[in-house]
Parts: sequence; C-alpha cells; structure tokens
Amino acid sequence: MDDREFAEIVKNTKPVVLSAIKRHQAPRFYYAIDDTAQETYIRAYRALTKKSFRAHSSMETWLYAIAKNESLRMTKKLEREEEKVKNASEELTFYGKGIWFRKNEDTKTKAVEAWNLIKGLPEKYRSVIKLIALGFTENQISHRLSIKKGTVKSRLSRGRELIQRMAKGGLGK
Repeated sequence: MDDREFAEIVKNTKPVVLSAIKRHQAPRFYYAIDDTAQETYIRAYRALTKKSFRAHSSMETWLYAIAKNESLRMTKKLEREEEKVKNASEELTFYGKGIWFRKNEDTKTKAVEAWNLIKGLPEKYRSVIKLIALGFTENQISHRLSIKKGTVKSRLSRGRELIQRMAKGGLGK
C-alpha cells in the first residue's frame, strides 16, 4: 500500500470515522476528536501495511470499529487525566492572584517563594505551569496555547526543572 492509496481511503472513510468518534466519545472530550481520528488512521495504516485487513467486512465497517475502540480508549485516557487534575487540585490551595502552594506547609511563605520562582521563568514555561496550577489538562492547554501536547509536556517538565534549579540557587534560565 502506498501513500496515495491510503490517502484515498482516508478521503472516502472520514465521514464514517468521524461519526463513530462523535457517537462513542464523551461529549466533554470533543476537543480531542482530531487526535482520536489520527489514532484511528494510524492503527488502520499499521494493520494495512501488515496485511491484517482480510476484507471480511467493508473498509468502512472495519474503520468504524477501530474508531469506536479509539474513542472509548481516548475517553478513558482523558477521564484519567481529569482525575489526576482533580486530585492535584485537592492538594493545592490558591492564595491571592494565582499564587499556589501545597496544603500543610508554611502556606504564605511557601506560596510567595513558589510564585517568585515561577515569575522568574521564561514566559513559555510560566504560561504552561500557571495553567496546570489552575487545573487545566495538557490537552486543554495545548488547544488554548495552540501548541502540541508534547510541547506542553516538555515545557512543563523543563519549567519544573528550572524551578528546582532556581530553588537550589542554581542558574535560573
């Protein structure tokens, strides 16, 4: 199978795949429809290159089943992310304008220290960390800032790393 053939399959089956996703993915996660469709076609492409599709059913039916499974998988994944955010937000308390700290610490002092460290970050890291502290998921941040989810993850990781270095008195940037 070459790219042109697969592009034709995508073109001909996209309405079926999108209808399966909309039918089986929780409405609150519709922002992830494109990601689910992409995962559907990746799975299909891998199966087609391995010659796993035996044509017992039509291509549309087969892709509908894959899209349904991917929708359910994506819903569960996003529910787990929501649960993590819920648990994290229960652990965090907010003070003033976006200053946050963990419960059971010397609250005001820790909050101010944390906020000063966050303020010292470059904007690209600071914006992601602020949104995480406010309870946004990585997908929501990705869409809000118009960056890829992987970029959100790496900026969060690098931002945390910079905060740790700055807290230990290392280089800030």
